[in-house]
Amino acid sequence: MTFIRNLLAAGLAGPLLITAAATPDNQSDAARPAPHEPYRPAYHFTPARAWMNDPNGMVYYQGVYHLFYQYHPHSTVWGPMHWGHATSPDMIHWTHQPIALAPDEHGAIFSGSAVIDWHNTSGFGTPDNPPLVAIFTYHNEADWRSGQRPPQSQALAYSTDQGASWTKYAGNPVLRPAADQGDFRDPKVRWYEASKSWIMSLAVGDHVAFYGSPDLKQWRLLSEFGKDIGAHGGVWECPDLVPMEVAETGEKKWLLLLSINPGGPNGGSATQYFIGDFDGSRFTLDAKFAAQLQQHGPQWLDWGRDNYAGVTWSDVPATDGRVLLLGWMSNWDYGAKLPTATWRSSMTLPRELKLHQQAQGYVLRGQPVRELDALKGRTTEFPAQAATRHAELTPAGATLQLSETYVEFARPDDSSKAYLEFSNAQGELYRVGIDGHTQQFFSDRRRAGQKEFSDQFAQQLHTAPRQSQAPRISMRVYLDRHSAELFADDGATQMTELLFPKAPYTSVHFRVEGQPLQLITFKVTEIGASPTVSAAPQ
Repeated sequence: MTFIRNLLAAGLAGPLLITAAATPDNQSDAARPAPHEPYRPAYHFTPARAWMNDPNGMVYYQGVYHLFYQYHPHSTVWGPMHWGHATSPDMIHWTHQPIALAPDEHGAIFSGSAVIDWHNTSGFGTPDNPPLVAIFTYHNEADWRSGQRPPQSQALAYSTDQGASWTKYAGNPVLRPAADQGDFRDPKVRWYEASKSWIMSLAVGDHVAFYGSPDLKQWRLLSEFGKDIGAHGGVWECPDLVPMEVAETGEKKWLLLLSINPGGPNGGSATQYFIGDFDGSRFTLDAKFAAQLQQHGPQWLDWGRDNYAGVTWSDVPATDGRVLLLGWMSNWDYGAKLPTATWRSSMTLPRELKLHQQAQGYVLRGQPVRELDALKGRTTEFPAQAATRHAELTPAGATLQLSETYVEFARPDDSSKAYLEFSNAQGELYRVGIDGHTQQFFSDRRRAGQKEFSDQFAQQLHTAPRQSQAPRISMRVYLDRHSAELFADDGATQMTELLFPKAPYTSVHFRVEGQPLQLITFKVTEIGASPTVSAAPQ
């Protein structure tokens, strides 16, 4: 890709403008969406058709990442839930598989998890062929409507052919709630080596309950957490208890992810997290993190509007060692109204999570997995320069519709703002940057494209606190056909937002309002498509 560089004369005051303009005619065939599906993403997972929400049962086995997900195959809105299924060698290139689990006499198949029963504690497999076991919530709609008995219970299914087919356990359900408990769902199960037992984290209305089992079939209550801690006001969902190592000290801590709907920092659904210790039966909040919550309020995995119900892959090999997460890229405020015709919803980029200890406390950082690099193409980089009144650098041929834009710059003073502005020929624009006065990142999609489909979509500026004190700020923004994902300060602040521009963005500007600052790096990298293929009809 060749760039035509035009450096305009510098003035003494005013906004800085750095521009990278794209030429649609130079886009590759892979970058062009089907005419009837202009918003189907090119490198994010989507169902072939119909409705999808939470990721479920994410497990790694024999070189394959399995993704199950909440799926209604008969409509583009939520309905009787199934478990859809897809597989991938790298979390980027996906193959649709047949539906794994369908409703039966016990109810619909709500969220849950999957594990490899390496020791065959369940008896579903053999020592030489350990079973994959799915642990999921049954939801009985008739019981829900009548109120005569609790509608939700926990159940098992197993596979002895590497996830190709599934058998439901004849003794289902294996765990029932108390007689007056309505919300009792989303089991996330892991093996706890010290006690040689399985630990289940379960969402129970306004808190998490932990259960233990020797064989995945018999469960006993161990403890509860969260009734008066963190964000409340909505239903708690999709817990995930994960051991983490603090990057700076090597200390072992436990991460507890917990989604809530509603109650997110910018409205609707979102995912908060807690840092603490786990002794095999009880999760205890870390004292420093408790003080952090007291001072700063709930801590969020992602401060944008469109990352929900994220959970981690189980059984990632110790030789890999990463904590890998995937979320549902939507929001319950408007998820059923998105302007897509044959399919609805997508997943976020898969992310690697790391726990850091900083001056203000623990910070959970997330970055796209390294496997995404295989899709990256040509990079255009602008030279570092002092920011003066305005400067314009105009490249030719950049593809912004599928791209990664990276910018690094000196921290603006408290009278200034700095941001990226993506725009198209329709006059639509999306801005993402930082306000020096509030030290908050912001995402502004109010003029980014379509929003008429919902009165809860793109109505206000979304903000997120800066979690780093470094004198330099970095922002990495991934654009796909209907989304923008910000990873600021090496992922210390994440914001995921859906966008529906009427035409692809064809230019990106770096703007500074207020005092000049130093621009250190500004580059755009093209990203190729990774279309999902089908192994069987959906």
